[in-house]
Amino acid sequence: KNMTEQTNYKNIFIFFLISCFLLNFVGCSTTPNSPNYDNSLRSSKQGADVVVYALGLLGTGYKFGGKNPSAGLDCSGMVSYVYQNAIGMNVKGSAKDIAKRAKKIKTSELRPGDLVFFNTLNRPFSHVGIFIGDGKFIHSPNSRGSVRVNKLSEKYYSKRFEMAATLLN
Repeated sequence: KNMTEQTNYKNIFIFFLISCFLLNFVGCSTTPNSPNYDNSLRSSKQGADVVVYALGLLGTGYKFGGKNPSAGLDCSGMVSYVYQNAIGMNVKGSAKDIAKRAKKIKTSELRPGDLVFFNTLNRPFSHVGIFIGDGKFIHSPNSRGSVRVNKLSEKYYSKRFEMAATLLN
């Protein structure tokens, strides 16, 4: 297939994914025994822009220290790249550096575009993701994966969750 067809298929696929997400999001679907994220439905324009941009990176490969999709992204590189390109906010450094800059919020106050931090390497704030709503977040997990969506309620992440925070107004 030529490059134009591949680009069109990719754009249609991204539109489909975002549409599915928004239909699920607007429909307020919940899963049994999931935490209540009522505030996740009250998104800001900035938060929505961050989420839509991040969802466009689904499937992007992981690279330690990676700061752009063509080379690969690590967790903090993904956050930096998304915030810069979606809303023009300069967010630099490691997950720990970002955690120092962000304003801590209650988990119940999470809104799409906010950040979630985890201790995945036996050191505080070693992983960061972007909350997308409905108890889910998007992140670039490790060298065995690519940018993907997970639930905060999944055992692995719920045991390692450290902080909800925001950089948004």
